[in-house]
Amino acid sequence: MAIHSILLDYITFEEKALTNRFFKHKDVISLLKKLPSAFAVNELGTSVKGKSINAVKWGNGKTKVLLWSQMHGDEATGTMAILDLFNFLQEDNETVKLINDNCELLIIPMVNPDGAAMFTRRNAQQIDINRDFIQTTTPEGKILKQARNDFDPHFGFNLHDQTTLWSVDETLKPATLSYLAPAFDKGLSINQVRENAMLVIADMFKELDQILPHHIGLFDDEYEPRAFGDNFQKAGTSTILIEAGGYQDDTEKQQIRKYYFASILSGLISIASKNYENQKTENYFAIPKNNKQIFHVMINNLILNNIKVSVGINYDECPNTDGMSTFKSYSIQDIGDLSFCDAYEVYDANNCELKGDIVFNKAANFELIMEKQIILAFKDGYLLT
Repeated sequence: MAIHSILLDYITFEEKALTNRFFKHKDVISLLKKLPSAFAVNELGTSVKGKSINAVKWGNGKTKVLLWSQMHGDEATGTMAILDLFNFLQEDNETVKLINDNCELLIIPMVNPDGAAMFTRRNAQQIDINRDFIQTTTPEGKILKQARNDFDPHFGFNLHDQTTLWSVDETLKPATLSYLAPAFDKGLSINQVRENAMLVIADMFKELDQILPHHIGLFDDEYEPRAFGDNFQKAGTSTILIEAGGYQDDTEKQQIRKYYFASILSGLISIASKNYENQKTENYFAIPKNNKQIFHVMINNLILNNIKVSVGINYDECPNTDGMSTFKSYSIQDIGDLSFCDAYEVYDANNCELKGDIVFNKAANFELIMEKQIILAFKDGYLLT
């Protein structure tokens, strides 16, 4: 079955219990308990605050694939896609049979449950787990490292979210998805292990670019010696990074999760069928690179200090204390010629009146008025309208 055809029925296996990014450990555990016996659920250990970290094993094939998500507690899209994948794998179709017959999956849906509880990147020790491979001071890092060592997978899927300000080169579109075969050394060398990851990604891009054109980029290729993906690549697991970025009018990433699911599934099909062996690395390197040419808000044709300029405004998203929502703090990030940029929201200031001050690198604090109507307003960094 083609990915496009599978997505036509997405609503039938989308996990309806997850409707935003703020679900917690208990929500995931509740769903894992409902899985049928073909899915073997085991506790690998516990987080700093004693929450279980669980793995789900499925499939009867020889090729071992490890998938892990939410190392960063506020990066939840991969986990939603995994729960959708669990539902899909319970269906009776040729794609499920292909993966079942050729792969054995070990899936860790939530590596950092304490971070998820507060919707923060770091764990309860304030450590970035994905910078803890070398020292492995966090219990979550120890668990993930041991899981890979015990399972010894041929392939790995490292599932993350990236900032919504990444764009795709020469498109002025958000990088809704980004892929990468992480480097295993500072020289960005390519051995067979890393090449296999590149070939799978080339297959994934071939499928997904038809569904999500101009919205998929290649993530920044820089070696990070403390990261798990880079080190798993070095250890012999062909590791595929997937990052979820931004998409118009999809703050809670309910549309993105569908494309994320499709990316994972496409990769699994490539591995199970060995289609990646027919790919070429030049197709991987032909994937357009990520860059930063978009803002959250942009105002064009604004008269400021007696000259006509564009203004780029971005927000920082911060969790509220309950971990169930966020607030956005907007600041002025660029002023001048932004003709090479775009934004999620674009305003034309022709015939508009500006009340307040626009100051570079300061909180947004102004009103933009057209025909006596406020069309955009900020107060001390907060969006009012």
